[in-house]
Amino acid sequence: MKRICVFSGSRPGFRPAYAKAARDLGEAIARAGMGLVYGGASVGLMNDVAEAALANGAEVIGVIPQSLMDREVAHHGLTELRVVPTMHERKALMYELSDGFVVLPGGFGTLDELFEILTWAQLGLHAKPIALFNVEGFWEPLTSLLAHFVREGFVPDDQLALVSTDIDARALVTKIQTWAKPALGPKWVEKA
Repeated sequence: MKRICVFSGSRPGFRPAYAKAARDLGEAIARAGMGLVYGGASVGLMNDVAEAALANGAEVIGVIPQSLMDREVAHHGLTELRVVPTMHERKALMYELSDGFVVLPGGFGTLDELFEILTWAQLGLHAKPIALFNVEGFWEPLTSLLAHFVREGFVPDDQLALVSTDIDARALVTKIQTWAKPALGPKWVEKA
């Protein structure tokens, strides 16, 4: 495992625990001898995770669309900053550069990134680990929603194993490093 991609908010959120968790995660990634791939911004939790990884000697690759470069929110102190034309290309390149994914608290963009990578895993397009950093219970409403999808028959229960959660940065990094693809039942397309 060479690099972990972190999806996170471009805002800090209201709780100081979010920024601390982002810094803890950046440090844990670096101490595990891995690099960080993230959205390339110098604001919010994105900046916190990048700064901590850099301060602890990690390679940090930012991937940012030109539209955000134009707004001058890019982090210019990274190991590498890749500028892409669109948000779609941003997600595709972040996926390509990464061996696993950790999701910090965030908003619509963070959910978009999570659900795209989770859908790709569900469809068997990749076998990379995905983990939610459940800072102060931030992801509990989402994990309840995922369980609701199962109860209502829209997601097979074994597919919940595609996402793990933890409240500790080092434990999350260890989960990513030691993750093994779960044995899943047949997909709906295989049943047809």
